[in-house]
Amino acid sequence: MTVLRVFALLAFGAVTACGKSTHTPKTAPVTGADRVLIVVNSQSSAGEQVGEYYRTHRAIAPSHVLIVSTDLGDEISDLDFRAKILKPVRDKLDSLPVRIDFIVLTTGIPIRIGGGRGYSVDAMLAGMNLPIPPMVGFDSVWLTRYRNPYYNAVEPFNSDRFGMYLVTRLDCGQLAECLNLVDHADSAKAVSGPFFFDAMPRTTGDDGYAQTNRLLYNAAARLKGLSLDVTIDSTRTFVAPTSPVMGYSSWGSNDGAFNVDAYHAVRFLPGALAETFVSTSARTFGPVTGGQSRIVDLIAQGVTGVKGYVSEPYTFALANPDILFDRYVRGFTLAESFYAASYMVLWKDIVIGDPLCAPYAALRPRSVEGQTTH
Repeated sequence: MTVLRVFALLAFGAVTACGKSTHTPKTAPVTGADRVLIVVNSQSSAGEQVGEYYRTHRAIAPSHVLIVSTDLGDEISDLDFRAKILKPVRDKLDSLPVRIDFIVLTTGIPIRIGGGRGYSVDAMLAGMNLPIPPMVGFDSVWLTRYRNPYYNAVEPFNSDRFGMYLVTRLDCGQLAECLNLVDHADSAKAVSGPFFFDAMPRTTGDDGYAQTNRLLYNAAARLKGLSLDVTIDSTRTFVAPTSPVMGYSSWGSNDGAFNVDAYHAVRFLPGALAETFVSTSARTFGPVTGGQSRIVDLIAQGVTGVKGYVSEPYTFALANPDILFDRYVRGFTLAESFYAASYMVLWKDIVIGDPLCAPYAALRPRSVEGQTTH
């Protein structure tokens, strides 16, 4: 992963918020199912099965399913993305009388837009109504002016209020694993853990790696403060938790002591979330030989929600585990938790899982760190 010494500039703090969408407000959704639009590629039989499986499990109306037709493969050209995915999604959203907050893409939808920039399809859909351009390479001016409008949010998501959508996908290596994503969300329960973070030893540096590593220690301390079961490994050894976990974060193959067997030994409880600090962890969901560790393996190993990147995102784009797990255990949904933890928008991100999954919702307080939710 490229090391950038700009992490301190962001400090995961406030910058100027970008503008909001000007689309006409819709009727407020009554149920979680009302908030979801499912997008299926008619060229993918697996995608059609996954879309229908998810729709029936969440009792989502058939009118909230959009069928598009694109070539199968990881990449789609910018022209095809605009004509075959973006326009149909916009038209469908306009046609629905209810406000949509979450867009769920299914396996078979391309993950990356070709042309050299490496943007994710998911991110371009999430920010399609924002009046800002995507960042082109590293741009410190962009970073100081804009951010994901929902970053570090302390209130439930509303697409009218934040001018964007939370896009997740049900993707996998094998069909059964996609269906398991739905089942795991369905059976998720609010448990005290365990949560497991495999950090590198503490350092005092200010580069992106050092500051990102400290977030793992911050996340562990925050969860311990909530009386949750947390383990943080601070040795130089890459290790796996000894039992299934409710949350996991590590450096993956960017750990100098990475052990592929330990990575493949991680197991998850229903509802578990994960983030790995790996640049191309979502570069493909198909078979590969070599390269960086991938989230598709964690999906096969039972994770319910995980974030990955289709091309180099830089350290500032990673999901902040200090926010991610805090929001989740306070009752925010899977999608809200990942997007609240992610600084970037219109970038390289992919979030896997049922956006409505929220096992801790019954425990949700009225505030986060003293800030009242609306």
